[in-house]
Amino acid sequence: MSRTVLVTGATDGLGRAVAADLVHAGHTVLVHGRDPQRLHATVDETGAARAYRADFASLQEVRDLADALLRGEERLDVLVNNAGIGSTLPGDGQRLESQDGHELRFAVNYLAPFALTERLLPLLERSGPARIVNVSSLGQAPIDFDDVMLERSYDGVQAYCQSKLAQILFTFDLADELAGTGVIATCLHPSTYMPTKIVPSPISTIADGVEATMRLLTGPPDEVGGRYFNVLRESRADGQAYDADARRRLRELSERLTA
Repeated sequence: MSRTVLVTGATDGLGRAVAADLVHAGHTVLVHGRDPQRLHATVDETGAARAYRADFASLQEVRDLADALLRGEERLDVLVNNAGIGSTLPGDGQRLESQDGHELRFAVNYLAPFALTERLLPLLERSGPARIVNVSSLGQAPIDFDDVMLERSYDGVQAYCQSKLAQILFTFDLADELAGTGVIATCLHPSTYMPTKIVPSPISTIADGVEATMRLLTGPPDEVGGRYFNVLRESRADGQAYDADARRRLRELSERLTA
């Protein structure tokens, strides 16, 4: 059965490869990216149906992206939140802020997909059964709610790992919220150090990440929903992901920052 799938961060690496695989399987693929030229090249090379542009460092552009999708698409069966930045670039180790004044990695890797997902939930629910797949990481660090934006002490690795754990907390919270709606949420570490623009020394392949991601897109809902996977194996995330109070605090913070 053909599905309509949105892949964010689809102009490079895992996102582009997943988009190409989905097109090959006969699905209607929507690709997102920040750079118009790379977006057009991605459509040409993958055969994706439509392209949507937004800079995830701007929450207004994320809202505009969601509104464009709500106007332009009759259905959305799968949302793959893949877009993100690594621990070093941009900034080369220096603390940067988003257009909204938030620490950049927390903003791009977590707040943007949070805002996009929340805005698209009605469309996903109308299209159900539907799926949300959050591409996270094995690199995880507990969120310091007293210094989420790392203003007191900044480290790029800490910023990246905190943002990736936030994705997992959001996934588990979302899975509980959506129980019984026909929409499932799941997340994964797709593979370790794939050859993408944010990885200096690859040790696995894009194909490994595509296989792991596609499994969550196509696997039985009761086997993948509400879980975190390390590549192909269900795994345990950092302990904070299972802390109901931490998940509540993160949701309240996220709603306030993205309102």
